[in-house]
Amino acid sequence: MSFPLDKFKELRTPFYYYDTDLLEQTLQAIKAAMLPGSHLHYAVKACANPAVLQLIAKSGAGCDCVSGGEIKACLRAGFKADSIVFAGVGKSDWEIELALQEGIFCFNVESKPELEVIDQLAAAKGRTARVALRINPNVGAHTHANITTGLAENKFGIDMQDMEDVIALAKRLKNVELIGLHFHIGSQILEMDDFEALSKRINELQERLDGIGVSLKHINVGGGLGIDYTDPDKHPIPEFSTYFNTFYKHLSLRAGQQLHFELGRSVVGQCGSLITKVLYVKENAIKKFCIVDAGMTDLIRPALYDAYHRIDNLTSDEAEETYDIVGPICESSDVFVKGYKMPKARRGDLLALRSAGAYGEIMASQYNCRPLPSGYTKKDLLDD
Repeated sequence: MSFPLDKFKELRTPFYYYDTDLLEQTLQAIKAAMLPGSHLHYAVKACANPAVLQLIAKSGAGCDCVSGGEIKACLRAGFKADSIVFAGVGKSDWEIELALQEGIFCFNVESKPELEVIDQLAAAKGRTARVALRINPNVGAHTHANITTGLAENKFGIDMQDMEDVIALAKRLKNVELIGLHFHIGSQILEMDDFEALSKRINELQERLDGIGVSLKHINVGGGLGIDYTDPDKHPIPEFSTYFNTFYKHLSLRAGQQLHFELGRSVVGQCGSLITKVLYVKENAIKKFCIVDAGMTDLIRPALYDAYHRIDNLTSDEAEETYDIVGPICESSDVFVKGYKMPKARRGDLLALRSAGAYGEIMASQYNCRPLPSGYTKKDLLDD
């Protein structure tokens, strides 16, 4: 990835930079890898930068929302309401009413009480709500414990043993239309065996549906495909063909069934970088600290998940030195990386924390009364 350094030097740091050329190439790669009868709903929780959302909407993708705020953001960005799926274990009444009013494609329902509330609110509006049941498949994923979602111990979804009972309830309710099943087992998954296991579990559940005479048109397998945080330049675009083909090979879809995906990180992760400036280089008896003006308020993943982001010194080509790269927040966990080798840092150098397009800007906070970071696209800067 190249960076317009002359433009960067004019901007107040820290800020997010999105390479829209790479994002467009990623969207094209997804389209090329998907078969007819498949649908992409971009997982908005990964990044809701308005310019990024607009570009994804223009590609023809739908969106996967987990809040009323995300639904509003997607509608503003140009997504069609009938391409929106609405997930989340705790949908509030106003969010459900908003989704009903806008006529979204589908609610991914996570419990019996939620299903009943959607039916009541739909009845009050004289609407019929399309729903898919989110089933917890009890399939583990090889990823961080905090971002697994498909185990029985997780808060998400309906237990498999309750599936038939909830289907029976949905059929009794007058203002919901059951159209499918939904699944999601976690995030930053790089082993296709996890998705193969999910496919086999879905096949088992479909056989149970066959046994009770239930036929559903839509199967939604969620998302979860990871990216290469270690070497983003070597793998700027994930192996989408391998990912999609895992499901195409192992899922036993029924005639006419439509397959839905909810990719987020793999769509936007590599196109975004957090740009920060070196404030001070501080040395004590045992190590050197490179203190930058970005912190855990701007990119919380390292503090929250012990996540790794490659860091490039964009303005130095000197010999490498070893640093703990840390932010200004009054927390000991405000550390991006320890013992990191990079070209010698000096006050004023610009660093890029790579692979920050997903769960970066969207998770920023104002702790310590800090302003939220700005977000710029390549087009924004080069058109100026």
